[in-house]
Amino acid sequence: MNKKMIMVLLAFLILLTPFHTAFAAPVYKDVQDPYKFKAEFDYLVKQGILTADPAVDFGVDKEITRIEAVGILIQALKLDTTNRPAPVFTDVKADDPNFPLIATIVDEKIMVGNGKGQFNPYEKLTRAQMATVLVKAFKLSGKTTTVFKDVSPSSAAYGAIQILIANKITAGYNDYTFKPYTYLTKSHFAVFIARILNPAFRADPKPPAPTPVPPASCEKPSKTATYKVNVSVTNMWKNPNKTRTVDKPSLSKPVDMKKWINGMTLNEKKWLVEKTDTQAVFGEEVSLLTTGSNWVEIAANDQYVPYQKEGYPGWVPKSHIAKVTKDYSDCGIAIVTAKLAPLYNTNDQKQFMEISYSTILPVIKSDNKWYHVQTPANGIKLLRKADAKSYKNYKSVPKPSQANIVNEAKRFLDLPYLWAGTSAYGFDCSGIIYAVYKNFGITIPRDSFYQATKGTAVAKKDLQPGDLVFFAYNGGRGKVYHVGLYIGSGKMLHAPNASSKVRIEALNSGVYLKNYSGARRYLK
Repeated sequence: MNKKMIMVLLAFLILLTPFHTAFAAPVYKDVQDPYKFKAEFDYLVKQGILTADPAVDFGVDKEITRIEAVGILIQALKLDTTNRPAPVFTDVKADDPNFPLIATIVDEKIMVGNGKGQFNPYEKLTRAQMATVLVKAFKLSGKTTTVFKDVSPSSAAYGAIQILIANKITAGYNDYTFKPYTYLTKSHFAVFIARILNPAFRADPKPPAPTPVPPASCEKPSKTATYKVNVSVTNMWKNPNKTRTVDKPSLSKPVDMKKWINGMTLNEKKWLVEKTDTQAVFGEEVSLLTTGSNWVEIAANDQYVPYQKEGYPGWVPKSHIAKVTKDYSDCGIAIVTAKLAPLYNTNDQKQFMEISYSTILPVIKSDNKWYHVQTPANGIKLLRKADAKSYKNYKSVPKPSQANIVNEAKRFLDLPYLWAGTSAYGFDCSGIIYAVYKNFGITIPRDSFYQATKGTAVAKKDLQPGDLVFFAYNGGRGKVYHVGLYIGSGKMLHAPNASSKVRIEALNSGVYLKNYSGARRYLK
């Protein structure tokens, strides 16, 4: 590809061809006097790194993408984009107009892919990633004693951020934060390039921050150890060592519940009846009842049964349980509201694991985007605020309306039934109602026949949305075997059996009319 074609490509990205303009004139519609960084933009235009066009916006407050940053870097470094080794990325083909630019930046070892064979050209660049890229690109070095309260020395970008500070490329924010995981704006990237190339623009360092007084931690030493589930979901089996080959994905660590469920035939799913009793989700507190070599019998503390004071009992792989020696009862909590939500590492924001709806974790702190949540055995991880809601404690969760309960349950329509399921990978009839109520701060018994003994009895003629409706053998006079959620207009939402999905049906039809045994209300 010849030089002229490369210049056209660069112009297409961020208007990147040489252009000389009078400094008094606007550079872009959004970069004109008295814009505070206009001098830096004038300099970049004069150096041929940017192209002035007073008729268009530069997009000073827009977040810069990786490919936009690549275009500016290539111009600033005056890199030749011809005859570069061709990288192999699944999301960038050889005939892509941006391919020569990406090939150049990768060949220079300034930017690389994501480790999964992708370059992600249109992914946004964080301030932490920017620091690493600029230090590599311009071979910067230096030391400083300045620290930011939101940049841990263990973070991957710590060294690069310190180097930028030492070179006065940035001074951070007035509150002594760097905001490493905030996306970088296009104007800030341009300004940092100008400061690197022309020391006259470099930032005046802030006076040393006063020694910060660390906030009181909600974490406390615990006099007694507790035990918590350390996988996204663990099946609680009636007996240990009675599993099948097909169950391996649910027994490993980490578990792969999607692979397990999708890998079973209908008959293999039906086999689970009376083999598994319930599930416990990540972070759920349990008691140890019996310890074997590879299995432990636990009791899920928040799942009520009348015959075990510690909670619902069952056997799980020993590797699925972690011992916790800290007390987080003074911490706030985050309740996962997404059906499935990723947890991310704090240092590189790579996905650590996936967790389910109704998972509850202690919140150590939060920022604009993340809850910093405590895991049972792997320290603090990041949970997107969009995937959860936080509260001071479980008792402070606002109690729901009838519509809240019904609409929440409807989110799981068409989710396949799973015997003993209490997670968003698959619910059984009582599991979906247990999980939905749990997310609204109401703990009800786990199983249908115990749910039918608590709450307030309700006559059929007085049913209201959110009530639990029960069905029993012997025409409704025997043992309760099924539960549904009444949603109004004579209909219920329920998870019928292993060959079906969560659905809505008429309450007064077929077997449900015949075997109706009563209703209970848990809303007040």
